[in-house]
Amino acid sequence: MGELQRWKVTEPYLHLRCGLGEAPYYDERSNTLRFVDIVKEKLHTVNVKEGPSSHKIVDLDTAISTTAHVEGTDEDILIVGAKLGYACYKQKSNKLEYVKKVWNASDGAGKEERMRCNDGAVDKAGRYWVGTMNDPKVTSPTDEGVLFRLDPDLSLHRMVESATIPNGMGWSADDRKMYFIDTPTRNIFVYDFDLASGSISNRQVFFHYPDDEEGAPDGFAQDVEGNLWTAVCGGWKVLKVSPKGVVVGVIDMPTRMITCPGFVGEDLFVTSAVEEEPKKYPDSVELGGSLFRVHVGVRGMPLHSFRRT
Repeated sequence: MGELQRWKVTEPYLHLRCGLGEAPYYDERSNTLRFVDIVKEKLHTVNVKEGPSSHKIVDLDTAISTTAHVEGTDEDILIVGAKLGYACYKQKSNKLEYVKKVWNASDGAGKEERMRCNDGAVDKAGRYWVGTMNDPKVTSPTDEGVLFRLDPDLSLHRMVESATIPNGMGWSADDRKMYFIDTPTRNIFVYDFDLASGSISNRQVFFHYPDDEEGAPDGFAQDVEGNLWTAVCGGWKVLKVSPKGVVVGVIDMPTRMITCPGFVGEDLFVTSAVEEEPKKYPDSVELGGSLFRVHVGVRGMPLHSFRRT
């Protein structure tokens, strides 16, 4: 086993107070990184060439937790996971319109109110996978979350039931495996994946975050070598997990509530959340909710666009 790679971040790229920063996504067309604050219902953007001075914030009318491009449209139009399900979001006009709500009468009363979308990703066939969870503004997390898959024809499929806090998801380079995190389990799960049908099967534990360590896995980003760069929320770090499920690198972060990394070239941009226990972790407070940048020397896997038919 080779020597563990280490990086140390001490300063923020953007010193912010995001309640829950998430979903960093690089738009190559405009050289812009966007990310959301789910709790404060805001969309942040920054031009990575112009730097922090180009940072902009848009107030939203609802919580958006994940975003993706739509194939064949201009950079103004995104598909997003919002409070009630999948929506089309137009950035210039700041307008959101639902294209597929995920709950119906068969799910029982109050489901729309007490749930919201969380993390999401698009597979190579253009299907948008989005996890749902209990909205912490309404109730504490239980296992009534679902991982949904929205196909290009707008048909909706329930792929994983009984999830609590569905987070990072992605696919191996050969599209034979799908990775998925349900944070309270402390596991990165791996499924056999069929690209043609979008089906998953044979769930196994790919990586288990040790029970005696602080925090739990949150969002992740994949590099072209197959490593999963996994945020550890509550753990002050990002882990580099190899394709064999072994930790081969650690990024030490200056705040505790690390949420999700995203690639821009050979840099990782990492979101975070406000410190939940300021009296217990005073050193985490000042930079909690900020955006960070670290050079890691490897590029990320290409991100796919939703392929609406």
